[in-house]
Amino acid sequence: MKAIAVLLVALMALVSIAPAATAAHDTGGLVGGLIGCCFGVRSATAYNDGKDLHWREWGRLIPFAGFVFAIWDGVDGMNGRTTGNLASEYGSTYY
Repeated sequence: MKAIAVLLVALMALVSIAPAATAAHDTGGLVGGLIGCCFGVRSATAYNDGKDLHWREWGRLIPFAGFVFAIWDGVDGMNGRTTGNLASEYGSTYY
């Protein structure tokens, strides 16, 4: 029950932060560094290019549930999913 409560609180926080995250921002800096440390170089460089983080990338920060998102991403990689597929599905805001 505690894990579900934490998951719901994290989801509500992400939904409330998402509109602010799409606003124009400077490249690099503390936020770019934190994204690079937590999500990797692809996410950091995309953020510096003005892209937002995908909801599945935010999901990796949730304790224990982050493994589900990591496995999900791995399965998509094994199935040959490309950035072009994700851009057509989610739009140019993320990819």
